[in-house]
Amino acid sequence: MLWRGGRVVDSARLESEYTGNSIGGSNPPPSVDQLGVKMPIKFGTDGWRAVISDEFTFQNVRIVAQAMASYVNNHKLAKRGIIVGYDTRFLAEHYAEEVVKVLQTNGILCYMADRDIPTPVLAFSVKDKKAGGAIMITASHNPSQYCGMKFIPDYAGPAFSGITDEIEKYLKEGKTVGSKASLKIERFNPMNRYLKHLEEVIDFDPIKKAGLKVAYDPLWGTGRDYLDKILQKFGCKVQVIHGYRDVLFGGVTPEPTGAHLTELRGLVAKDGYNVGLSTDPDADRFGVVDEKGNYISANQVIAAIFDYLVDERGETGSVVRSVATTHMIDAIAEKHGVKVHETPVGFKHVAEIMLREEVVIGGEESGGLTIGGHIPEKDGILANLLVCEMIARYKKPLSQIIANISDKYGHFYDKRVNLKLSQTSKERVMKLLEKQPPARCAVAKLSYVSKIDGIKMVFDDGSWVLARPSGTEPLIRIYYENNSESKLKNMVQDFESFISSVIGV
Repeated sequence: MLWRGGRVVDSARLESEYTGNSIGGSNPPPSVDQLGVKMPIKFGTDGWRAVISDEFTFQNVRIVAQAMASYVNNHKLAKRGIIVGYDTRFLAEHYAEEVVKVLQTNGILCYMADRDIPTPVLAFSVKDKKAGGAIMITASHNPSQYCGMKFIPDYAGPAFSGITDEIEKYLKEGKTVGSKASLKIERFNPMNRYLKHLEEVIDFDPIKKAGLKVAYDPLWGTGRDYLDKILQKFGCKVQVIHGYRDVLFGGVTPEPTGAHLTELRGLVAKDGYNVGLSTDPDADRFGVVDEKGNYISANQVIAAIFDYLVDERGETGSVVRSVATTHMIDAIAEKHGVKVHETPVGFKHVAEIMLREEVVIGGEESGGLTIGGHIPEKDGILANLLVCEMIARYKKPLSQIIANISDKYGHFYDKRVNLKLSQTSKERVMKLLEKQPPARCAVAKLSYVSKIDGIKMVFDDGSWVLARPSGTEPLIRIYYENNSESKLKNMVQDFESFISSVIGV
């Protein structure tokens, strides 16, 4: 027996909760009240994420799965089926199996991927199978101690707020059911269907002619055998590093940014690759390295692909970017007469617009991108293939393509800072910014303020600062953009001085 939460708890029962084995057949897991455990389950911008064995337990997974099952049944989606997938994290496949069992106990038809699967592939499978939705076990680019769950609705994109609000309503009811371990799990392989679809949205002819030499780092995640396989099919020579499952992700944060792609950058520069590509563990985010080993930011990649799609491919429609994404998008759109949508952070806002009108491209500075004709979900595999297509079609090195974009539309330098503050100081800063933002920053005068997501201050020289408070941590995320590196530096200094004066430092 163990003492927990002020109550005596059966240790054998807790062990069964961890392993997913039922004591006495199909007995339901103990409820929150039975264990006296506080349930901090809260959906963020892209599902629920928590630390494994702390908040992310088999018990909590079953509770969330039951809430999702209640949503599915309330909307009469059970007969269409729900697809369940998982990434390469610790115990992910076992969490996924428990989800399937809970759904089946609720009378819901289920399919489960036969191996770890990229989130965009799972989303595509929803569309391909005309399923009622999907549940993905993933914590995306978060460190290895985290896991998570997200619901993908039948439109094959991120769940809108109304959907997650309803799921959270069922969570608050605290309903749990047993999972029948004897139920059969039907598995399927989505790879060939997804790769065939990519051949319809990517122009592989120039890629095949170019014979690109590509280095790929899937960061021990689900993108392996997807991106490298299709590139090899169309004549590319591909070197894969970290192309196997490691639940610890090599001991690093598996985020495809410059700081975490040092091995890829060195390999590309040393061995003469045309490009280095990367995806995060669930392959919905991308990372790109040019032929010199320089990391190309997501802002630069999105802008370059957008220009390529409208200028070279002749694609039509609007463009969607988040409030934190580069205004180079706006400069490109203005030249080509394309409408720009600015959205709050979170790809669900991009998806919402894509579902109602024709869109050329939608992107976020955090490494998310999709295009018209594809699913309304960010897809790192797709993004990397578009980079290869662009290089092959232009017949130029990636570094030159990026330089040409700046020559055409001007220079856009960006910086992001996570400003750690006490909760009191965080609230004080955001209240002042809302009521009285700084009239000037560096040499620029405040032009207007946007409150779509946080406080975005746009200045008369086109530069801007965005302050977004974290909903879960005592910090404010500050995004900066300017047309000059020196002016950007001055802008950062001025704004940080403003913050210091507010909190009295």
